Amino acid sequence: MAQVTDLHISSNIPLPAPALLQSEVERSQQQAEFIAESRQHIRNILNGDDKRLLVICGPCSIHDPKAGIEYAQKLANLAEQVKHQIYIVMRVYFEKPRTTVGWKGLIMDPMLDGSDNIPQGLRQARLFLREIIDIGLPTATELLDPITPQYIADLISWSAIGARTTESQTHRQMASGLSMPLGFKNTTTGDLVAAVNAIKAATQSQTFLGVSEQGVASAVTTSGNPDCHIILRGGDSGPNYGADDIAVTSDLLTQHGLHPSIMIDASHANCGKKQERMPAVFDEIVRQRTAGNENVTGAMLESNLVAGNQSFPQALDQLTYGQSITDQCIDWDTTENIILQAATALKEAGVAG
Repeated sequence: MAQVTDLHISSNIPLPAPALLQSEVERSQQQAEFIAESRQHIRNILNGDDKRLLVICGPCSIHDPKAGIEYAQKLANLAEQVKHQIYIVMRVYFEKPRTTVGWKGLIMDPMLDGSDNIPQGLRQARLFLREIIDIGLPTATELLDPITPQYIADLISWSAIGARTTESQTHRQMASGLSMPLGFKNTTTGDLVAAVNAIKAATQSQTFLGVSEQGVASAVTTSGNPDCHIILRGGDSGPNYGADDIAVTSDLLTQHGLHPSIMIDASHANCGKKQERMPAVFDEIVRQRTAGNENVTGAMLESNLVAGNQSFPQALDQLTYGQSITDQCIDWDTTENIILQAATALKEAGVAG
């Protein structure tokens, strides 16, 4: 008999059931309360009930948990200093979309050697998230694979759908069932309408194929996620963080009956993927907010201990500690300076605190 299935499958390894992994790396009651509280803070900011600026800040991706924890400790101290003007959420990205091929993140390849030990990656992700929460920081991530949330979403305060997947029906459906606030980025071309349509779809009830907590394929029906917003990240045609861009986006959201809450990514196409340009973009975001534009509710920064990025793959013992192996990041000193300056500007303008 001719073989017609699995012609291009070299292995198919079952994953542990989400409930099993959650019981192995358990969420404490205190951690659950922290996540619930942080999500509410974020909702209040996005809805305009809390006048602080929401800032999603951290490494482009987590590849070295030790360096990630060191960064988190610094960020937690900074967050405490600016807590009356800025609500900081740590960027904890475990999945990386690739234009062609490359390292796909800690969940997919936790050993950074191509072994793709996904069960170990999921375990490491939960362990890392618990540590960040215990340090006192809310967590943010991009959810790329639609199965991943079953394993880690209970430890996430805010999530994003990236520019490459905003148009994906699968990701819009997934977003409609998530329990945390979520941002849709404009597409890589810079298209805003796709992100607006994504928000509208994610706020509605959806039924789709998913995985239960017991690891069984299931039909999932959602009630819709009311806490979705847009993220401007620039595109092929250039950046979109200027005042005119904010006005166009606000009008578009309003026309579609959506709350004009806008987060702006200071990295990616808005800085031309050049970390040295990121502080100026962030300063302009803050300037618009201090000038009275309350539709600017949040900003994103890619930040690490060491500036820039390094090529990968390479020998692990040759990697620079605390430096990104994906996109370029600003260093810690720069991060601290621009956030402290932003907090001062917001306070002087009477925006918050």
